[in-house]
Amino acid sequence: MNPHKIDSIALELLKLSDYQELKKAMVSSYRSMPDAYWKEAQIETLISKFPEGQVVIKINGFLAGCALSIIVHEDLLEGEHTYVDVTENFTFDSHADDGDLLYGIDVFIKPEFRGLRLGRRLYDYRKELCEKLNLKGIVFGGRIPNYHRYSDQMSPKEYLEKVRMKEIYDPVLNFQLANDFHPSRILTNYLEGDKASKEFAVMLEWNNVYYEKPSKKPLPNKTIVRLGLIQWQMRLYENLDELMQQAEYFIDAVSGYRSDFALFPELFNAPLMAEFNHLSEADAVRGLAKFTDEIRDRFSKLSVAYNINIVTGSMPKMIENKLFNVGYLCKRDGTVEHYEKLHVTPLESRVWGMQGGSQLMAFDTDCGKIGILICYDAEFPELSRILAEQGMDILFIPFLTDTQNGYSRVRHCAMARAIENECYVAMAGSVGNLPKVHNMDMQYAQSMVITPCDFPFPSNGIKAEATPNTEMTLIADVDLSLLRELNEFGSVRNLKDRRKDLFELRKK
Repeated sequence: MNPHKIDSIALELLKLSDYQELKKAMVSSYRSMPDAYWKEAQIETLISKFPEGQVVIKINGFLAGCALSIIVHEDLLEGEHTYVDVTENFTFDSHADDGDLLYGIDVFIKPEFRGLRLGRRLYDYRKELCEKLNLKGIVFGGRIPNYHRYSDQMSPKEYLEKVRMKEIYDPVLNFQLANDFHPSRILTNYLEGDKASKEFAVMLEWNNVYYEKPSKKPLPNKTIVRLGLIQWQMRLYENLDELMQQAEYFIDAVSGYRSDFALFPELFNAPLMAEFNHLSEADAVRGLAKFTDEIRDRFSKLSVAYNINIVTGSMPKMIENKLFNVGYLCKRDGTVEHYEKLHVTPLESRVWGMQGGSQLMAFDTDCGKIGILICYDAEFPELSRILAEQGMDILFIPFLTDTQNGYSRVRHCAMARAIENECYVAMAGSVGNLPKVHNMDMQYAQSMVITPCDFPFPSNGIKAEATPNTEMTLIADVDLSLLRELNEFGSVRNLKDRRKDLFELRKK
């Protein structure tokens, strides 16, 4: 298959029926270690003992990577240990359901799929599993495959320090350090036959900050969603590649903090309209619309590569010779959803000839149901109420406002939507000036994450806010379980207390 054409990406529990494909993947991944693949009986044992710990990533239905793990007691790792010790001679009898630590047995990505950050996705799964099972952390022996080049010059400890200082590149160790794992000690004679590492390994650890000592009280389910908002600086770009390079920079930044969503503003790609500034304003925006499909496709690839759901803000698009303002939800599983601005402003209608769309729906994501309303749409309460009735937990509002009073309308309406619908609201806008683009000369924004106003939330309803009119990112965690509590036990219950005997709201 062509690894560059990604139609779907999925993380699944490993099944025994995957074995033959798994074996081929291991052989191609460990070419320097002949016969370094798991036997079918061993995989069957792992799946039987700890099914949640064995996961694969599939691209277009083909196995692209795998992560295997067990749970062990902390005292098993005291002092020196080898790979044979920790797996009890590859029987995995060391696995203990009541253990303290998640021990990584194996993780690999097939060579043709490297560069897509699939390894990060597997490690993120392990971290989430560790939090879910309330384990102290993750531990494993990390290979140092480039050490053989330096073994006659330095000790493994010196090699580790030079890798940490970026003086030496080690593909495995650099990756682990970049994913928040810290080295605790050097393991000798760890993996027999690992000539590249001279049979040394680095014991790497990741600590679960949410770990709670076991008690008789049940642990609550964790439903934390991390939002990354991009407050975008309007500036001139030479071409589409330059604009998308800046977009990828921000996606990389917020995904580096394990954000679940990245939110871009409305018409963030307006700087590209400078190319058409010699035309009328209506023709210029239609010229800008020619970039929309390619930008959508590039965002979709970035969402997969950085393991993050991207709300692309909005862009002009021609549909059956009519101009609309549309955006896309690019999910990290490779699928793409489409949304439209339903209410265009008088200026957008008069100057650009833009028309309002008709599609309104909540979207299912791996972080619950979300809704997306573009700027002016947030000022119409019926829309967000329909989305709330469809189960929306988070409302995203990409916006573009040129004046402070225009911004205030969007902000105050967004705060009302959070209270009315017992949901979180994330709004992101653009700042700066575009003197070479007609009708887009200045912008005002202060992006923010908004909550309902009740005791579990900030008293002013603002979870986090950006500095006004400054290019930056804003990252905030929202807890969906608090919305369930609010719905049942809030000081006021806006959704439950509606007088449906007097009125109703329905979508035509």
